Amino acid sequence: MGKGGSLSESVVKKILLSYAYVAIWIFLSFTVIVYNKYILDKKMYNWPYPISLTMIHMSFCSFLAFLLVRVFKLVEPVSMSRDLYLSSVVPIGALYSLSLWFSNSAYIYLSVSFIQMLKALMPVAVYSIGVFFKKETFKTESMMNMLSISFGVAVAAYGEARFDTWGVILQLAAVAFEATRLVMIQILLTSKGITLNPITSLYYVAPCCLVFLFVPWMLVEFPVLKQTSSFHFDWPIFGTNSVCAFALNLAVFLLVGKTSALTMNVAGVVKDWLLIAFSWSVIRDTVTPINLIGYGLAFLGVAYYNHSKLQALKAKEAQKKATLADEESGRLLEEREAEGQARKSDSQA
Repeated sequence: MGKGGSLSESVVKKILLSYAYVAIWIFLSFTVIVYNKYILDKKMYNWPYPISLTMIHMSFCSFLAFLLVRVFKLVEPVSMSRDLYLSSVVPIGALYSLSLWFSNSAYIYLSVSFIQMLKALMPVAVYSIGVFFKKETFKTESMMNMLSISFGVAVAAYGEARFDTWGVILQLAAVAFEATRLVMIQILLTSKGITLNPITSLYYVAPCCLVFLFVPWMLVEFPVLKQTSSFHFDWPIFGTNSVCAFALNLAVFLLVGKTSALTMNVAGVVKDWLLIAFSWSVIRDTVTPINLIGYGLAFLGVAYYNHSKLQALKAKEAQKKATLADEESGRLLEEREAEGQARKSDSQA
């Protein structure tokens, strides 16, 4: 085969690998969500202790992240001072622990399908908090898009057969804390030139989560677990669940590293539809037509949001290329002028 043929093969290989990373991430994300629901739901495994489950995940992820970063040195640690850790990473860890605690708690009260519909509010929360902290520019068009997503979720909530107010409050709080965490990463880390991938994030943030979750665990869940004399640690269940949670972080590392964060957002929309279908067909959750209409409206808003982000990234990339081209042209012009002056000096001599 000629050069063109080999180029085509490499392009095809790259596309196939990208789809493979997307498929792995969707599968693991799907598995973790359904597995957590199975463990926490009182009608299934019946272990309704979301703080304990989150702490098991964080302990396991901290241990493996330490091995990858410090023992096997497969991932480079980030240079970070004690003051920077306390002022930047610790607040992010606190927000992450609250986000995980509340999102896991919601599985006790709400169906998987309805939780995915409520998660469609994430772009709304990120944009609103970004505007508040002046990391996003307020635009009427963007706000109208956010309102359309909110309206769609409201319609989906109106049509929910198993609506539980406490469950909705928990999930909305989880969305708010997660959105705040994402904005805080921009403010406290990215603006200082520090970039954490999912593995280094776990290495630095997971121990913080454990510390922050320990107090509510002692007050809320430990007394109940202490009274449950029949409780024993189910190694196969919690072990495989923790492995799936850590594997999901590895999949995020691969997906974002080999494609982009935007690809993960688009893949997330596909995953949500798959989870809704699974929740309805396998778990037998009730999904009403009003649910689907509302989520369909929210889905269109999220799709437009992702499209806008893609266009903004393309425009930024084009501007960057144009700036580099201008700099290169200026440099060449300066070189030519310098050569001309040198020749003129030689002829005068």
